[in-house]
Amino acid sequence: MEIIEITKVSPADLQQLQQIGRDTFFETFSSLNTEVNMTKYLDEGFSIQKLTDEVNDKNTFFYFASSDKNVIGYLKLNGGPSQTEIKDGKAVEIERIYVLKEYHGKSVGQLLYQKAIEMAKQMQADYVWLGVWKENPRAISFYKKNGFVEFDKHIFKLGDDEQNDIMMKLKLH
Repeated sequence: MEIIEITKVSPADLQQLQQIGRDTFFETFSSLNTEVNMTKYLDEGFSIQKLTDEVNDKNTFFYFASSDKNVIGYLKLNGGPSQTEIKDGKAVEIERIYVLKEYHGKSVGQLLYQKAIEMAKQMQADYVWLGVWKENPRAISFYKKNGFVEFDKHIFKLGDDEQNDIMMKLKLH
């Protein structure tokens, strides 16, 4: 069995973060979106400047999942004012859990999820929330399996396409 290591991302890891972010997002969503919208989102959402700002934000946390020193997935958490929408001081947002397709079904996402819950508890959050695209049944199922419930909807903009996300949350107490 492969050993999966979860490590905190540092500013020195920006190139790796950009690569795993772009690769996993493309793998997950390119077949359901136009090339123009994907390119625009990947260029803007994973620019070195944007990632630098996020890694240096004291309320944002990135973690890599690695196997044999190769990054195979990652987690992005936002607390306090760095949350994308709710900005509740007693909440933590899981903005991203992405894993390379070849590692799906090998508990990598579950390990990243467990790290997210561990961090949320350390941050004394009352609940964890996230947005998940309604066209991503695998992710919706994953979060439901872990106790998340739907509570709202919001718009996620991918290029010029406004997509509907399901907002889900998990109470920690």
